[in-house]
Amino acid sequence: MASGFGKIVVGTYVEIKRSDGRIHQAMVTSLNEDNESVTVEWIENGDTKGKEIDLESIFALNPDVAPDEEIAPSPETPPPPTPTCVKVSKIAKNRRTIAPTKSDAPSRDNRAVVSTRARPPQPQQPEPAPPPPSQQPAQPTQAQTQQQLQNEPSYHPLSRKDLGQLSRRKSNCVKEVEKLQEKRERRRLQQQELREKRAQEVDTTIPNYEIMYMIRDFRASLDYRPLTTADLIEEHRICVCVRKRPLNKKELTMKDLDVITIPSKDVVMVHEPKQKVDLTRYLENQTFRFDYAFDDSTTNEMVYRFTARPLVETIFERGMATCFAYGQTGSGKTHTMGGDFSGKNQDCSKGIYALAARDVFLMLKKPNYKKLDLQVYATFFEIYSGKVFDLLNRKAKLRVLEDGKQQVQVVGLQEKEVKCTEDVLKLIEVGNSCRTSGQTSANAHSSRSHAVFQIILRRKGKMHGKFSLIDLAGNERGADTSSADRQTRLEGAEINKSLLALKECIRALGRNKPHTPFRASKLTQVLRDSFIGENSRTCMIATISPGMTSCENTLNTLRYANRVKELTVDPNQVMEGGRPNIHTVNQLDLLDEEWLSSSPQRDDLKLLCEQNEEEVSPQLFTFHEAVSQMVEMEEQVLEDHRAVFQESIRWLEDEKVLLEMTEEVDYDVDSYATQLEQILDQKIDILTELRDKVKSFRSALQEEEQARPRDAAIVRRSL
Repeated sequence: MASGFGKIVVGTYVEIKRSDGRIHQAMVTSLNEDNESVTVEWIENGDTKGKEIDLESIFALNPDVAPDEEIAPSPETPPPPTPTCVKVSKIAKNRRTIAPTKSDAPSRDNRAVVSTRARPPQPQQPEPAPPPPSQQPAQPTQAQTQQQLQNEPSYHPLSRKDLGQLSRRKSNCVKEVEKLQEKRERRRLQQQELREKRAQEVDTTIPNYEIMYMIRDFRASLDYRPLTTADLIEEHRICVCVRKRPLNKKELTMKDLDVITIPSKDVVMVHEPKQKVDLTRYLENQTFRFDYAFDDSTTNEMVYRFTARPLVETIFERGMATCFAYGQTGSGKTHTMGGDFSGKNQDCSKGIYALAARDVFLMLKKPNYKKLDLQVYATFFEIYSGKVFDLLNRKAKLRVLEDGKQQVQVVGLQEKEVKCTEDVLKLIEVGNSCRTSGQTSANAHSSRSHAVFQIILRRKGKMHGKFSLIDLAGNERGADTSSADRQTRLEGAEINKSLLALKECIRALGRNKPHTPFRASKLTQVLRDSFIGENSRTCMIATISPGMTSCENTLNTLRYANRVKELTVDPNQVMEGGRPNIHTVNQLDLLDEEWLSSSPQRDDLKLLCEQNEEEVSPQLFTFHEAVSQMVEMEEQVLEDHRAVFQESIRWLEDEKVLLEMTEEVDYDVDSYATQLEQILDQKIDILTELRDKVKSFRSALQEEEQARPRDAAIVRRSL
């Protein structure tokens, strides 16, 4: 370390002076050579506090740590006078020297006296007249002299050389402090000039303009190589890419900063603002790598070229393809999938939905596919709070069932045949106008549902290939499971669970796992055929907002996308050998075995949570368990209620016939009573069974209320 710091090292305790005049000890945590200062920290009222102090102030209060370099004496400097004796006291330990006075009397027994050299004769001076007797000091008595000698510190002999070195050492410390003070003043002037220069270049009224300069300086050192149309399109069974949108009008109005940098075709950097203990601000630059990275100047056509376009050929080869957009609300998902917006109007012709349909019809004209005589159909539905609604049939509620061949069927979903791209655009406009949206804790208008648009190829009525294009709900809605509103909690729980299940299904697809937990959510259940089979491909487009105010949501999106891809990069990576989460395993063991064994959906939910022990807390798993049980009971109650209603219509008809029989003059009273009793017994049995199920359903509602997470941070980890 530079000699200018003296004996100060990290860990040294020094005295400091506060702005209110208090002086107390603090520990040195860092030495700053650039501005010749130190950073100190101390504990106050249970909190750690710190500040930066210049060396001048430190040496002034702590001379014992000042530099002690010796300087050779100048020949012009006369030697200091030779003392007879020097006091060594507690102050001497702090390198402070007390010169002896004439009144110090030498000891007669144990005090050593230093002999002096012979001196040349001095010219005699006339002796001054003695003061009058009244002004002469009183001579101490012998007892007072003995008491004074006992109270005085002991003397040690010091040579003239030693005293000269001590004197020079003290003067050197003063010189060092003066040098530090001069450097500090020069540095202050330079910083002031730099601030004035920057103030002329930029509007300092911009919030966080210092962070803006840090980002500018960092970007100036980067070598930019963005993605271009000349880059090759690589083949990926699972493709994960990121798209950054430009700052919107709201962000520009509030002068939000762009904290996202995409220096190359596969790298995304987030400049996250941080703050030290001493309130110094700095950047934490986090880097992520994906298959493709699209900056804010990339068009929808460019994104489509590298993401969904390579998947179109898959469905012509009897395969299943899936492309979905993931991110927070307002990050550009609907813009990417649906098309450009002009105010509230959307140009559907420039979205991935329409671009994929255009290429499908172009592929149909090729000779090798034209002879297959394929027909094109389209479906458009949404998944909201675990329920499926047909957007092309006035939002009719649909049921998702598995047939005898374990194929998932969306009962009642209408497939519209399309002959050209214009037909597809009309269906998209109809579906978008019906999609559910609402307010969240993060945004005023949030996509509350997953929108699924499918292009289906059929040959002689049989499935040939399917392309599913999905605009997912905003991932920040998954954190609303702590809301006091039950409906909002159920929405958030389904979104959270479906996004988690989607990630695990993609992982299973990339690693060819024998089992895929697709039953854990309605989204993955309806997409089951897209996650199985050798000829299945998936593309994920993670959309991110560039503003500093969205930094947390952006990092959550990037981490989610990174987890999806990291397990597909190395297929040989082994998951075994990890340390189990004992608390979570115990929580799973407490589940009702009968409840778990009665439904494959519950088995997949348990598997899903076991595979994400670090992300799904026991509290969150218990909540998902309660919600799943409640949703299943709700569907069962509704189905039974419908059956009772239909049975009630039959009862009314039977009772009408029975009453008409009583109008006859000679009706059989015994037969009437018997039939009426049978009808009433049936009513009582069926209505009692329905009533018991409704009571159980109400109990499940109360369990969901008790199991809901009270802290949104518990949920945010899984997203």
